[in-house]
Amino acid sequence: MSKHFEHSSFREKLIEHLFIGEMLKLSWLKDDCQLEVMKPEVDNAGCDIVLEENNIIRHIQLKTSKLGARASSQKVNVRLANKPSGCIVWIEFDEDTLELRSFYFFGSEAGKPLTGLENAKVAKHTKANADGIKAERPNIRTINRSRFDRYDSIEALYDVLFVPKS
Repeated sequence: MSKHFEHSSFREKLIEHLFIGEMLKLSWLKDDCQLEVMKPEVDNAGCDIVLEENNIIRHIQLKTSKLGARASSQKVNVRLANKPSGCIVWIEFDEDTLELRSFYFFGSEAGKPLTGLENAKVAKHTKANADGIKAERPNIRTINRSRFDRYDSIEALYDVLFVPKS
């Protein structure tokens, strides 16, 4: 059994901490040290972390995939659209080194609410009920990878998260 499968919760938390560490490091290197990191006690709107910089608050749902994974979409809670600058950050990592490689972003520009969930496909449960029916999950939408913007550097993602377009 693969360590990545057997200890997936550990790995997810590790990737989250690596991501937060990289964000904090960039705030440090920009000589402002203004980035604030918050963790929701309860995740009922799909938000894993909250980051604030330059008076821009980002409610972020984190997703991860190892390089070469076949995942072509992610499931997103529609309530994330009710949060200030809600967004999804999908991180691709190297399975052997856990290095963060690519970042996929689904959201609006800094300071704007999340849009694009309205017409997305309603997700279904992964397991069927006793009758073999996979019930719909009315508050969850499926977003295809093609709708995400790809960034190959954490610096580029940081700018997308916190620098408003002029």
